[in-house]
Amino acid sequence: MTPQTHPDPAFATAVEPRPLELAIILPTLNERDNLAPLVERIEGALGASGWEVLVVDDNSADGTSDEARRLSLSDPRVRVLQRIGRRGLSSAAIEGFCATAAPYVAVMDADHQHDPKLLVDMLAAVKGGEAEVAVASRFAEGASMEEWGRPDREKLSSVANMLARKLTGVELSDPMSGFFLLPGATARALVPNLSGIGFKILLDLLATSETPLKVKDFPMNFSARRSGESKLDRAIALDFLAGLYDKSFGRIIPTRFALFGTVGALGVLVHMAILYAFMLVAGTNFGWSQAVATFGAMTFNFWLNNFLTYRDRRLKAADRVFWGWLSFIAACSIGAFANVAVATTLNDRGLHEVLAALVGIGIGSVWNYALSSRFVWGRY
Repeated sequence: MTPQTHPDPAFATAVEPRPLELAIILPTLNERDNLAPLVERIEGALGASGWEVLVVDDNSADGTSDEARRLSLSDPRVRVLQRIGRRGLSSAAIEGFCATAAPYVAVMDADHQHDPKLLVDMLAAVKGGEAEVAVASRFAEGASMEEWGRPDREKLSSVANMLARKLTGVELSDPMSGFFLLPGATARALVPNLSGIGFKILLDLLATSETPLKVKDFPMNFSARRSGESKLDRAIALDFLAGLYDKSFGRIIPTRFALFGTVGALGVLVHMAILYAFMLVAGTNFGWSQAVATFGAMTFNFWLNNFLTYRDRRLKAADRVFWGWLSFIAACSIGAFANVAVATTLNDRGLHEVLAALVGIGIGSVWNYALSSRFVWGRY
């Protein structure tokens, strides 16, 4: 059927839908109440057509994916990917890049801290060749974070920018920005080599590109969250450093294993503290002290790994934490048994207790990582 036209060209332009040009990817976790108002704001900024919203939801407990489906029934510009068993902003953005045919893609938060009006100028800059990546910056000249009320983050930006510049070769005023736009073909070309770890997908993209990408900053008035709770926390600095590590050394030692090993190293200190506390203060023999120290270190390692190493899969609900902790203890029990048995045997044969304990810890470490990754954070 031939579409109807209107003799007035201005009217025809107003009613004829524009072809899909921009996909706005919204990685979500418990953002149900934010979706409908945000779609309205995007429409107010970009007009009625030429764009789509792709909600990539990490199986939110508040029904975010169901709300996105409800919106999609009456608004075909809204689509949803509900991810089961996969979490993390970076990996969500990557799946969004690959799930749209739009020539340009943008990533932004669904919590209303990012102003959709910036998309107009960001898209024009990339289309016009002024930049290969347009970044909404909290720290560029003219930006404001007064509504956010977090001056501590601004203090961290200069150090983060210095490290990011050394890694990417690109001058960035806000390397941890979660609001940016680039051609979809560029994003998909980089996808096979992206790490997909944590929250810093922009840094991942820039560091992965073989040639430095031309970046243009757009000052942003960073607003307060409209509804819900932030997905970020005090571990954001570690997440940034983990991204730097992954692009520098991740091919040699996987980032998650390096984090697991770092936690394990701290666990050694906890282990030794408990060991000597029981031997010197409580007066128990080495075998019992080693057993108690092993259990204490395992508990410490679980809590810290849950907070840092597996923060993209973090167990939060009380029942999940409890069963996750029990599963971690169970998964590590064979390694712990070997740890205690070998260490005790070596100590009985004259090896110094420090060396004996370290040998026991080393034997159980690889086992602990393999099983806990699969049966603790991979399941719960």
